[in-house]
Amino acid sequence: MGKKIKIIMPCNEANHVCDKTQYKNATLWEKIILNLHLIYCKVCRKYSKNNSQLTKIIYKAHIECLDKECKEKMKQELDKAIKETPIN
Repeated sequence: MGKKIKIIMPCNEANHVCDKTQYKNATLWEKIILNLHLIYCKVCRKYSKNNSQLTKIIYKAHIECLDKECKEKMKQELDKAIKETPIN
């Protein structure tokens, strides 16, 4: 039996696909279904618009994330500080 094609997407899934699209992880099919959903859902259109604006603002700010080694070192230092803190 063939696979049933799903063209109606609930809002929570649309928001998830919107997030995936922002990070270029959504498939072509997900993008198509998302755009169909956005035609009739005003709330998700607003979410998508806000998501796009946030992406542009972050990109323009040239924000750089910490590398994995630095994050791990910070985590170890935090864990050590927590262990050394006396509990009242």
